Amino acid sequence: MKIHELGHIVLYVTNLQKSVHFYKSILGFSEIARARGMAVFSTGRTHHELLLIEIGGKVQPKKQPTAGLYHFGLKIGNSRKELEEAIRELENTNVTIVGTADHTVTLGVYVLDPDGNEVELYVDISDTWKKDPKMILSNPKPL
Repeated sequence: MKIHELGHIVLYVTNLQKSVHFYKSILGFSEIARARGMAVFSTGRTHHELLLIEIGGKVQPKKQPTAGLYHFGLKIGNSRKELEEAIRELENTNVTIVGTADHTVTLGVYVLDPDGNEVELYVDISDTWKKDPKMILSNPKPL
């Protein structure tokens, strides 16, 4: 068996409307379908990359580090300027920013979605990892 690509992420959410607003209106994901307490998003790369399923209830605080999902990353560009513009947009919409980092090959900003899931929004700034995959493990530096 060989994995060809990471296909999609499915998140349980407490409030579909809030989560759809975050992923669609703030992050700019394209919503392609909605039915029965679910919303589906795609960039067009594949049939869907994100599926939200409403389960109701209350947002549960995340206790880090614990086993399970830490964060997932969404590429938003290829330059520092694009990341800086995204950070300004996030600040203007009062999205909770929990960190930033220079990972040598990428620059990222970390935000929380309405259910407290951490999402990294990143830009690729170097392809040196193609020749030296260990570059991905470079110690993060302040942005």
